[in-house]
Amino acid sequence: MPDYKVYYFNVKALGEPLRFLLSYGNIPFDDIRITREEWPALKPTMPMGQMPVLDVDGKKVHQSIAMSRYLAKQVGLVGADAWEDLQIDTVVDTINDFRLKIGVVSYEPDDEVKEKKLVTLNNEVIPFYLEKLDDIARENNGYLANGKLSWADLYFTAILDYLNYLTKTDLVANHPNLRQVTLNVLDIDQIKAWVEKRPKTEI
Repeated sequence: MPDYKVYYFNVKALGEPLRFLLSYGNIPFDDIRITREEWPALKPTMPMGQMPVLDVDGKKVHQSIAMSRYLAKQVGLVGADAWEDLQIDTVVDTINDFRLKIGVVSYEPDDEVKEKKLVTLNNEVIPFYLEKLDDIARENNGYLANGKLSWADLYFTAILDYLNYLTKTDLVANHPNLRQVTLNVLDIDQIKAWVEKRPKTEI
């Protein structure tokens, strides 16, 4: 089995899907959490100068979705065929679009611009995405693709705390099918064990 290391800050956010997937597969990994002070010196050693980074036997790779897909193959959470993989990929890309739309408003430096953008985000963008994703979860009986557990479910559940933090809300509170997705994931013994032992962080 390869030697895995996950490099990220001491937050869940985009590093957490990798940690969820490795934990799900009972794959040992070094959970390396970099402080803001350490990061400037480390940054030049990382592909594209960003994190999270997955180190596989000394080879470092980046891009959180590509890394998650790779790990999903290692732990058996991909589709049974190309069509099923496509269903998983489309929903993960949709979740990522949703994250980026939230992020661009959350990190807007101009307060006046941010206030205006927040109105659209809260009244249009967030309800639209949540409704669509909830419909998908309903059609798939509490999962996000193919009516069964896949890495899409782990990806969504793993970044939800971060999205909730950015939006200052509980995004799945009024969307029972999406809530069921998270309950299905958090009820898995390996995920439960990881959540209990991971460092406690706000995001």
